[in-house]
Amino acid sequence: MLATPEYCGMMARYNTWQNTQVKAACERLTEAQLRADKGAFFGSIMNTLNHLLWGDQAWMSRFDDGEKPEGGIAESVGLYPTLAVWGVERFRMDTRIQQWADTLNQDDLARDLSWFSGAANRDVTAPMAMCVVHMFNHQTHHRGQIHAMLTEAGQNPGDTDLFMMPGGI
Repeated sequence: MLATPEYCGMMARYNTWQNTQVKAACERLTEAQLRADKGAFFGSIMNTLNHLLWGDQAWMSRFDDGEKPEGGIAESVGLYPTLAVWGVERFRMDTRIQQWADTLNQDDLARDLSWFSGAANRDVTAPMAMCVVHMFNHQTHHRGQIHAMLTEAGQNPGDTDLFMMPGGI
């Protein structure tokens, strides 16, 4: 099986831990540092933070039929105007992901998921387990970009190794 309820719970905890560390490092930056174009795919730290949160909102709306974000990928970079507002929404999303993961069972992950993809401009159907793995992979990918930009800005975003997660894996 590609994903299990236990995997989802572990990755939801990892997501929250990593986002908490990233937020703390970002809070030590100036507004100019947060908004400076660093040559990453979405340019700045703030743009990438917003896109990552938008992606989580989009995936979770498919997984739990909850609220979905406004706009598409192009608009994702401007989702929240300040780090403080982003932080509140990030906390809400991390709580939503954790609560969702805590209620999953293997049958939930064994089904197919169907949605309209704005990026592909078509209806898509894919195995739920693959979509869940993709969401967690997408988080890790963009947090890696943010980690590199934070490091370049002189900040230490902390450990990223899964085995270092407080509470264990």
